[in-house]
Amino acid sequence: MYLYIGQNEIIPDKRIIGIFDLDKCSYEKRTRDYLAAAEQEGVVLDVSGALPKSFVVCDHPYHRQIVYLSQLNSVTLKNRAESKKPEF
Repeated sequence: MYLYIGQNEIIPDKRIIGIFDLDKCSYEKRTRDYLAAAEQEGVVLDVSGALPKSFVVCDHPYHRQIVYLSQLNSVTLKNRAESKKPEF
């Protein structure tokens, strides 16, 4: 299955490591450090088109990990991932 994360971007659900709420997680220093390091490595893709609400960490064949910034709420993404049916 695939997960629609916004702005015509879909990702294979088998590659998803985690879905995180950006507002709640960004208070933690480790999360800020992780996102800053990912940004420096060039593995952050902003598919939000606006103010991002969540980020999705995925396994990637050419990088250690890749981080997608999404305008969709983390709960919405979680529910879509768990429903096992495509939602566009």
